[in-house]
Amino acid sequence: MILLALKLVLTPLLIGGASVGARRWGPLIGGWMVSLPLTSGPVALYLALDRGTSFAASAAEASVAGNIAIVAFCLAYALVATRSGWPSAIVAAGIGWLAAAIVLQPALALPVGVVFLLVTAILAAALRLMPAGSTRAGGATLPGWDLPVRVVIGTTVVLALTAAAPALGSRTSGLLAMLPVIATVLAIFTHRRDGAETAIGVLRGILTGLFGTAAFLAVVSASVQRFGVAIAFGAAIGTVVVIQLVALSVLRRTPAASLDGAVSGSA
Repeated sequence: MILLALKLVLTPLLIGGASVGARRWGPLIGGWMVSLPLTSGPVALYLALDRGTSFAASAAEASVAGNIAIVAFCLAYALVATRSGWPSAIVAAGIGWLAAAIVLQPALALPVGVVFLLVTAILAAALRLMPAGSTRAGGATLPGWDLPVRVVIGTTVVLALTAAAPALGSRTSGLLAMLPVIATVLAIFTHRRDGAETAIGVLRGILTGLFGTAAFLAVVSASVQRFGVAIAFGAAIGTVVVIQLVALSVLRRTPAASLDGAVSGSA
């Protein structure tokens, strides 16, 4: 009962807080905030508390690899969005995520440190391949149901995954924890409201933030069995805070013109 209460309180707070930040600070910073481990982190925590640290470690390792599927999602959406509308872009992004998740299966057997290095290299390459996007805040006001929809969908995914985890197994649960639920909602709403360039700016911010998410999950996977839940998640939170602050510093120092007018360059 306590675990269910934690799921129903912590998850909406995380998703709601990040969504409010995404509205306030524009597409790039908003994407960076949404890329925090808002679903994969709670899923790993709840699995550790409910299924044990071994199960959680295996699931977190699969989630590290799942970042590559998020990269495929963002890159596919951005490339199609430059030539077509959001319906075509989201279909391409979904296909990209699924294809990457299937191809990733052999990587799930690799040591988590190797998987993390692979994710880091792919993220760096993807940021250079991303089309140019807008970093400007503003635009039309979002509908009042936007934020509740994000919170409800994200919380539902967390509840469903943790409930189905015994049947799905640790690796499948960890991989499905990287479903781009919030990214999908944010990309579509932003694309419809402010156009493709702004949506691409959101996705660029998401890719930049995934460095921290991958590190968070790698720390959990490597340490939760040895040191326990409190120390492992404390260390993971400390790690993601440091990495995300560095990423935020880079985002703030990067001239908007270079992000709006250049395909390559640091995000």
